[in-house]
Amino acid sequence: MIKLNNISVSIDQKPILSNISFDLKPGQITALMGPNGSGKSSVAYTLAGHPDYQITSGEIIFNKKNINNLSPDKRAVLGLFLANQSPIAIPGLNVKNFLWQLYKNHHPDKTLTLSEFRNLLETEAKYLDIKNELLDRSLNDGFSGGERKKMEVLQMVITEPKFIILDEIDSGLDVDALKFISQRIKKLATDLNLSILIITHFAKILDYLKPTQVIILKKGQIKTIGDADLINQVEKLGFKD
Repeated sequence: MIKLNNISVSIDQKPILSNISFDLKPGQITALMGPNGSGKSSVAYTLAGHPDYQITSGEIIFNKKNINNLSPDKRAVLGLFLANQSPIAIPGLNVKNFLWQLYKNHHPDKTLTLSEFRNLLETEAKYLDIKNELLDRSLNDGFSGGERKKMEVLQMVITEPKFIILDEIDSGLDVDALKFISQRIKKLATDLNLSILIITHFAKILDYLKPTQVIILKKGQIKTIGDADLINQVEKLGFKD
């Protein structure tokens, strides 16, 4: 589904990633790990099309299409979803209206009425333990950290992406919120045969989502790629050479 072929990236002409290559297959869950400053979030932002992250060589292939020059919104419509570590608040942007527009943009051929969509929204919000009154407020405005992360997952459910990047979505969550979020993401991945890239420092979310591929980054380069056994090694030894 997604291939990174020898991707090198710079910000303001300063190299931050060097010759990054790996595949992310449909139905596969991949963990991207590494010490602080290793380039994990840079991989996420590059995949999402952040304009500050300039690809200096290599290519990103998404469903056989080179997306190097696509803007973030066009990548999103193709099915790429980035769940941010710190989702921003947007005062004045009503949650229900925002999600309705997202639904229409991502599913132009579907025929849910507004009433049917709102029923779907309330059902999914209840599943995620999101209070109904939050749906009538501005997006993430005054929300707790856990509520913001749950709102990110609700956006995933509504848009039904093909590929999800979870950039430290587990940070700042209590045990119950992490369990709710992980279970819904896992169900979504199973239902839609999604590819998921998890960026995390901690193993707890990996206990729920159980990646089959683990990539270790260090200083902007891939140090090693392996299976889930790498997680146990990191837990015991850290990111030593």
